[in-house]
Amino acid sequence: MSKRDYYEVLGVPKNASDEEIKKAYRKHAMKHHPDRNSGDGAKAAEEKFKESKEAYEMLSDPQKRAAYDQHGFAGVDPNMRGGAGGEAYGGFAEAFGDIFGDMFGQQRGGRAGGRQVYRGSDLSYAMEITLDEAAKGKDAQIRIPSWDNCDTCSGSGAKPGTQAKTCSTCGGSGAVQMRQGFFSVQQTCPTCRGTGKIIPEPCPKCHGQGKVKKQKTLEVKIPVGIDSGMRIRSAGNGEPGTNGGPPGDLYIEIRLKKHEIFERDGDDLHCSVPISIITATLGGEIDVPTLDGKAAIDIPEGTQSSKQFRLRGKGIKGVRSNYPGDLYCHILVETPVKLTEHQRKLLHELDESFKKDGSKHSPTGDSWTDRLKSFFS
Repeated sequence: MSKRDYYEVLGVPKNASDEEIKKAYRKHAMKHHPDRNSGDGAKAAEEKFKESKEAYEMLSDPQKRAAYDQHGFAGVDPNMRGGAGGEAYGGFAEAFGDIFGDMFGQQRGGRAGGRQVYRGSDLSYAMEITLDEAAKGKDAQIRIPSWDNCDTCSGSGAKPGTQAKTCSTCGGSGAVQMRQGFFSVQQTCPTCRGTGKIIPEPCPKCHGQGKVKKQKTLEVKIPVGIDSGMRIRSAGNGEPGTNGGPPGDLYIEIRLKKHEIFERDGDDLHCSVPISIITATLGGEIDVPTLDGKAAIDIPEGTQSSKQFRLRGKGIKGVRSNYPGDLYCHILVETPVKLTEHQRKLLHELDESFKKDGSKHSPTGDSWTDRLKSFFS
């Protein structure tokens, strides 16, 4: 029988990632493994199992995969494949232990023949900072939970005057062997949960854990330009590991407080700048706020509402940026309110003078009138 394309065997595209190839092989291996098939279909399942195994061996190796992609079957050495019979299965659990370990719940990091070692869980801490703090960076202090050895039992977990006993189920190894057909899988001991010991009389203070939760102060450096949604990793400040395993990490999630003037968009800042109708009409110079102080803007005569002015370099220099962003000032022309009778009279006179000149003083008047006529017609 002619050999099938390795990608076709596993049912993955040629640009599949290593993880996709691994998942596809795991699915095929579980389906066609000889221990899971018997009767009339056993022989066919065995052949498919060998075929999947060969495809995975080639595609999981970067050098072999590159050679296969370039030259096909001629680019890979057939002698590198496992032989028929017992060798097709021999060393399978060892060669692909990580795959079957995932299937049967085996935890990575466990020491063979010893107690199971587990990494501690990661912790998350939400920190609110101001826009100014994000722009300039800061050194902050936070309070987080920590674990210290219990001073009552000196970390043993046993009530004073008593001691822990070796687990009779696993013999102190913290793991038990589970048979899966012709090979065995090591699992965490269900009695002692991987510790290798049983505590008949737990310490009343720590309840047998050997550690008590406390609070500690941590120094955190907030980098210049950090933005909302970004995280800072503090290695080793998560929960402690089990049986001497490494601790987890602490992830500080940044949340930006709403600013009363500015809105941030990446490295750029935006703000609304109200001006009087007189300034908009006659023009003039106005001061606008920036994170570094004030800046002047020349308002040209006849400026309309929603006009945008750009101040280069007045934004924020992001964490991964070489230059700061810009500040965009959006003009809002204010309509006068609470007018006196004299002011109303002056505006009416001004309006009459405008009408005498037609649409001369309304830059968008004609186009708006034309659009209305087109709409209603």
